[in-house]
Amino acid sequence: MSKGMRKGLTSYGDPGFSLFLRRAFIKAMGFSDDALERPIIGITDTFSDYNPCHGNVPQLIEAVKRGVMLAGGLPMAFPTISIHESFSNPTSMFLRNLMAMDTEEMIRAQPMDAVVLISGCDKTVPAQLMAAASADVPTILLITGPMLVGHHKGEELGACTDCRRLWAMHRAGQMDEAEIDVVSGRLAPTNGTCMVMGTASTMACISEALGIALPGTGSIPATHADRLRAAEASGARAVAMAKSGGPKPTEILTKKAFDNALTVLQAIGGSTNGLVHLSALAGRLGIEIDFDAFDQLGRTVPTLIDLKPSGAHYMEHFHWAGGMPKLLKELGDLIDGTALTVTGEPLSAAIEKAEEVPNQTIIRSRANPLQASGAMAVLHGNLAPRGAIIKQSAASPTLMQHEGRAVVFDSVEDMTNRMDDPDLDVTADDVLVLRNAGPVGAPGMPEAGYLPIPRKLAQQGVKDMVRISDARMSGTAFGTIVLHIAPEAAIGGPLGLVRNGDRIRLDVANRSINLLVDDAELVERRKTYQPPPPHEGSERGYLSLYLKTVNQADEGCDFDFMRKVPEKN
Repeated sequence: MSKGMRKGLTSYGDPGFSLFLRRAFIKAMGFSDDALERPIIGITDTFSDYNPCHGNVPQLIEAVKRGVMLAGGLPMAFPTISIHESFSNPTSMFLRNLMAMDTEEMIRAQPMDAVVLISGCDKTVPAQLMAAASADVPTILLITGPMLVGHHKGEELGACTDCRRLWAMHRAGQMDEAEIDVVSGRLAPTNGTCMVMGTASTMACISEALGIALPGTGSIPATHADRLRAAEASGARAVAMAKSGGPKPTEILTKKAFDNALTVLQAIGGSTNGLVHLSALAGRLGIEIDFDAFDQLGRTVPTLIDLKPSGAHYMEHFHWAGGMPKLLKELGDLIDGTALTVTGEPLSAAIEKAEEVPNQTIIRSRANPLQASGAMAVLHGNLAPRGAIIKQSAASPTLMQHEGRAVVFDSVEDMTNRMDDPDLDVTADDVLVLRNAGPVGAPGMPEAGYLPIPRKLAQQGVKDMVRISDARMSGTAFGTIVLHIAPEAAIGGPLGLVRNGDRIRLDVANRSINLLVDDAELVERRKTYQPPPPHEGSERGYLSLYLKTVNQADEGCDFDFMRKVPEKN
């Protein structure tokens, strides 16, 4: 197999000329013949002025380059799409697959013997991992790292759990415009990803559990010198992988690696988005995620990490308590230590080196968990034939068995227009229903599943209600919220048949979510059901491709033509 500058030559009909031309042009960058004979390490550049989560990427690239050169390789940085949660319209999830395709094709198109992927913001990590799984070039993932905590009136603050809590206080009239403006400058005080156990932190932890990132590197704060040393080490390791030819992503991302990642997802109080992304990544490899088995993990794997939104602390506290190696050690026999990692060693090697921090309380033992159950439960019922998810670790115990009257919003726009109407017919015992907010319906399955408490109820002191939707919610959010209902309303799912005043029953203990309307009535309603009109612009471009090929949440919302058909035993 060709390597270095000889790999993947541009087609001119003359391979010798192709190599000659490639070398001639790259010499314009000042490279020597010696440099051009070294193993080539690609380094993704996901920096953007729109993406503060990746604000440290330029410094990380330089540190990776240093590691590559110290190990005898030639570093070559290249740009890809950079997605940020707050700056992506209609939603970052809509663009995740586009970034995955971009990254995969750039890895394939350009000569590199190994690649260092640098990302951190929510959808960028799964996009890169999906690309790596499909391209199957030796790969190492480097996380940008969480930001440090902010402070306000003596309280530690973290994006974005505290963003939501304090905004809810503002909506309820408990915090005025002047103070919320001050708070907006203190919630995200440094570069880096959200410092709570949101989707970014979840994917960072999962990446270590999968073995695709160096042990201990997922939780290092973005601003710390250790983050740069991790970058240097990642560059050096990439050279070793380039020289040996592996391990490749398909050798690391195995069934046992996914089992470990799913166990960790439950134990960290992880984001519900993590399950969507793992499903998409597994689909690239022909691996099926067993949702019933994942639910069983939720019954047997305790929540061990005391981080918001399930607990009280932040990622920097988790890191200094021992980070992922310490958590994996506490999980003990729930983790398969034989799974191969990017180091070339089994996961057990990292676990054996876990730091012991006296008197730390952030990473609990299985004998003293934060919660006896894991982060998530999988629900089924006539509202969710293919399943739905609830993050039970961040829900209200008093609402885990609840029956209430449906208050229905037909779209995100409808919810926006009516939620705070003083005349809205709603009580705290009702069930808020949002539909047509799934992968196709929104489009892009926005994080609108965290329906706000109607203003008039918030002003009465209501903090939580049962909310259900075919949307997602941020991993930083909290509340008794049923998400990812599949199939979604826009493609004919039963959520589209719910009417105002219907009774809905949630029973998390029995893993059910049901519309209390008899089957005959639902058959009649289906006869007159009208799907939402086509999205503006859906006849062309990326939106057209997306709407025609995107899968449902239980399959990871990837494009159907990107998934690998599972091998039959």
